[in-house]
Amino acid sequence: MSTTNPSATLRDVIGLDNQPPRLSESALILIDYQNTYRTGVMALEGAEEALAAGARLLERARAAGIPVIHILNDGGVDTPYDIRAQIGAISDEVAPLPGEPVVIKEFPDSFHATELQKVLQDLGIAPDGDLLLAGFMTHMCVTFTAQGAFNLGYRPTVVAETTATRALTAPGGSVLPAAALQAASLTTITDLFGTVVPTVDAIPN
Repeated sequence: MSTTNPSATLRDVIGLDNQPPRLSESALILIDYQNTYRTGVMALEGAEEALAAGARLLERARAAGIPVIHILNDGGVDTPYDIRAQIGAISDEVAPLPGEPVVIKEFPDSFHATELQKVLQDLGIAPDGDLLLAGFMTHMCVTFTAQGAFNLGYRPTVVAETTATRALTAPGGSVLPAAALQAASLTTITDLFGTVVPTVDAIPN
């Protein structure tokens, strides 16, 4: 099949809406914006730029008065995800304010074995509500949180510029660049799980 003639997305085939939500009608979920990804073995390509974009999105969300939820991955003591240490803490640029819920997770899907769905319910977010997703890593926790949200009936939208990932070795032994892995991950999301907007400014008020 020619790459110049892509297949229809699963969303198009089954008739799902591809319009981005309004900021004022959404909840914002910030996924794993931890120092883990800014230095050391887990440092991501483009992490600083993505974090700055996430901070801009957070500023807009707070100004609009919409619910903001922070996700924190706990990988255990003496790991890069040790939330008891500075390396695993949420980065200062997007640190929670008093009253903003923080949900601890141990799996890529932020809904799996966590209180996230209950937190959304307590905040008045309907089971089919719009969720804006931002954070790290694009191919892992962002993608699988989008899938988890979709599976539960929510309408997730990922803000592409707020995410980042890293180069990995493909099964055949070649190196898959971070940009290619990010593009593939966002394409996976748009095929079924949700919508993707390129920038923070692309989200209507």
